[in-house]
Amino acid sequence: VQLQASGGGLVQAGGSLRLSCVASGTIVSSNTMGWYRQAPGKQREFVASISSGGSTNYADSVKGRFTISRDNAKNTVYLQMNSLKPEDTAVYYCNAGSFGGEWVHLPWGQGTQVTVSS
Repeated sequence: VQLQASGGGLVQAGGSLRLSCVASGTIVSSNTMGWYRQAPGKQREFVASISSGGSTNYADSVKGRFTISRDNAKNTVYLQMNSLKPEDTAVYYCNAGSFGGEWVHLPWGQGTQVTVSS
């Protein structure tokens, strides 16, 4: 099983980025999928999740700014990030796991770096 995130980069505060996560097999269509992030010197934290039925859940810090979506046919999960802030700077990862982000199913794959400048 592989999880590969992409789409990160350097953006100014207030800007936008769209992250993608491609998973092998039927992981995306069969599971709740989530995005997580890890800033330097901090623990990895939950960002957002989307259930197999399409329900979504967001961390309070990103509500109203980030949108998670999925394309089962492409085995891909997306994270649209708007109104980015310097505190959003982190490596972003995706995984299959619980709706609230308390646990994940799979080994962590490659993340993608997001850097927001002030």
